[in-house]
Amino acid sequence: MASKILIVDDEPNIVDILKANLEREGYETIEAYDGEVALKKGLEEAPDLILLDCMLPLMDGFEVCRRLRHKTNVPIIMLTAKTEEIDKIVGLELGADDYVTKPFSVREVIARVKAQLRRINYTESDQVSQSEKLEFGDLIIDQAAYEVTLAGEVINLTLREYELLRFLAQFPGQVFSRETLLEKVWGYEYFGDVRTVDVTIRRTREKLEPDQSNYRYILTKRGVGYYFNKECVGE
Repeated sequence: MASKILIVDDEPNIVDILKANLEREGYETIEAYDGEVALKKGLEEAPDLILLDCMLPLMDGFEVCRRLRHKTNVPIIMLTAKTEEIDKIVGLELGADDYVTKPFSVREVIARVKAQLRRINYTESDQVSQSEKLEFGDLIIDQAAYEVTLAGEVINLTLREYELLRFLAQFPGQVFSRETLLEKVWGYEYFGDVRTVDVTIRRTREKLEPDQSNYRYILTKRGVGYYFNKECVGE
């Protein structure tokens, strides 16, 4: 069954170009031209991925992203004409999985779409073989249920946050650069921006770490990258 992609942009020509190219790649597409319709279709049509423009009538893309994240973990790629770093960071902070700055090449967008969907397909197939739980004291990563609990409470992680945590937890004490994490977790090498990793780490820590002043699980090796605290192993 073809993956369904919701394209959200108030410029019909951009929607038409993305629609034609994505359908040529074998995807099913649906469209929305304002924020309210985007939110409605994002929840009711159950797309596999959303391409979401930031600047939309009725409700901007940031608000759409924020509201969607309360209801679904569908991958979201933000499309923005703005080049200010703050706009990219805001989108990621609200739960977007990636962003593309206009003007963009269709080839780049399709590459990012494939990368996001590849991670979903990998996770779904991996759940069949990965039945074990990764346990670190009160922190449990249930790979079969695709669920993380801390002190018995379920932690609501997005797909990317879960994949990042699980990857690091599989190699306690091993430091990974941002570039390596982009390749291993996001699924692409050269399109990604390393700031995406930093923001996702920060969001994961905000949900996972009881003490924000003294991180317990995901640690930083200054100037190198991130790693899972090996002292948590065997607790």
